[in-house]
Amino acid sequence: MRVVDTSAWIEFLTGSALGVSLEAELPDRAQWLVPTMVQLELVKWLTREVGEDKADRVVAFTETCIIADLDTATALAAAELCVRYKLATADAIVYATARAFDADLLTCDQHFENLPGVLFIPKSRG
Repeated sequence: MRVVDTSAWIEFLTGSALGVSLEAELPDRAQWLVPTMVQLELVKWLTREVGEDKADRVVAFTETCIIADLDTATALAAAELCVRYKLATADAIVYATARAFDADLLTCDQHFENLPGVLFIPKSRG
């Protein structure tokens, strides 16, 4: 299974050069784990940048994947990851979700670089 971080989603959705190169790393829907935190971040960004209709379409797509709700165990693990790796709360929730499901995390955000289970693709690559 693979979690696609919001940063990678945005690159993919905008069709950037990096986003095009990320396509090969995107999982099949049956292996695509979507934390509810990523849904929140995507809707917030999409509504602001391209409108509510696009946000609705992307959320509809995410609902065909495996949705991971934030539960108490993941929240507590995220709190620990905030401290250990100095991650922001949303990032820690996404990372904790990936770890809880034994999934890897695909991201373009440098603060995840070198963390276990992370496939980091730097923005400079695009």
